[in-house]
Amino acid sequence: MKIAVLAHLKYPIGQPYAGGLEMHTHLLTVALKRLGHDVTLFASRGSDPALDPVMLCDPTGDALLDPEREAAIDRAEHDAYRRMMDMVAAGGFDLVHNNALHALPLQESARLGLPWVTVLHTPPFEALVRGIVQADPDMAFLAVSPSLAQEWATLVPDAQVVDNGVDLSNFAFNAAADASPYAFWSGRIVPEKGLHLAIDAARAAGLPLVFAGPKLNPAYWDAQIAPRLGPDLTHLGHLAHRDLAHHLGRARVAIVSPRWEEPFGLVVAEALACGTPVAAFRRGAMPDILDAQCGRLADPDDAQALSVAIREAACLSRRACRDRAEALYDASAMTARYLDAYEAVMARCAERAQPALRVAGGRG
Repeated sequence: MKIAVLAHLKYPIGQPYAGGLEMHTHLLTVALKRLGHDVTLFASRGSDPALDPVMLCDPTGDALLDPEREAAIDRAEHDAYRRMMDMVAAGGFDLVHNNALHALPLQESARLGLPWVTVLHTPPFEALVRGIVQADPDMAFLAVSPSLAQEWATLVPDAQVVDNGVDLSNFAFNAAADASPYAFWSGRIVPEKGLHLAIDAARAAGLPLVFAGPKLNPAYWDAQIAPRLGPDLTHLGHLAHRDLAHHLGRARVAIVSPRWEEPFGLVVAEALACGTPVAAFRRGAMPDILDAQCGRLADPDDAQALSVAIREAACLSRRACRDRAEALYDASAMTARYLDAYEAVMARCAERAQPALRVAGGRG
């Protein structure tokens, strides 16, 4: 197939990844290419050149940190999506896979007349809802977790669930944690990821905390993280996947501390693949991913409860964690399910086109 993959334009699609969506888009693009499909990735500048992406604009995530330039960046982003849609319309594609978080591709989908798959990666927010309401009625919607599908159920009642996957060879199994025990946290260092609560919980549990991720919100860092820094904390910076997997796989326990309804949480699947048990807040998809053999859940925003979950999770079977990752979160299986969804939407579109062709032939 000739497939257009639409990325969001906030951050580049390349390592070190800004977050899970960037990693997922990169992983899927690579997997589809390896299977022989002709894939064009539309993304922002700075994306991995090995993917041969069409790069439309500078990353627009800076708008979140620069209110004075927000309007200009928003206009540039809108113009970039407009160019993206014009290129897709002229590109001779068989199918569009939409990972963007912008309304315009959805609003343009009916005009293009192509089979579309849109993957829901976030809870409903106003701009995305506006786009979905105006989308091609034949569009197929997929959600990355059962909990996220439920959040969208009123607007998209038939979203198919395709869990995110990880490259199990990159996140290799580590049968034993490091002899010097520590907890590990990774993600974007922003308020909704709750690193400050993970720090408090790790301290209460008596474990040093090693953490990694980009400092995307300086005000949050200055107000909540910097005052908590001490000898029991180690910030590794923004890591590529090889280094991330190395530190994650040696940890006694991984901490996941979302302060919003986490749509999936790839760091959880990555930890399980490494054999590292997880302690997390019970929010969003955390109960979907973790079971009692490989993780413990705590009441949201309760650092003391999370510290109890850390101590309990640290004693769980590392082999059980890896087994769950292999059974449920293998990227190869995820890609196969996407291909099934592609074939279904293409068949449905072809079937619906037949009556129109017969009518046209009869008129002739």
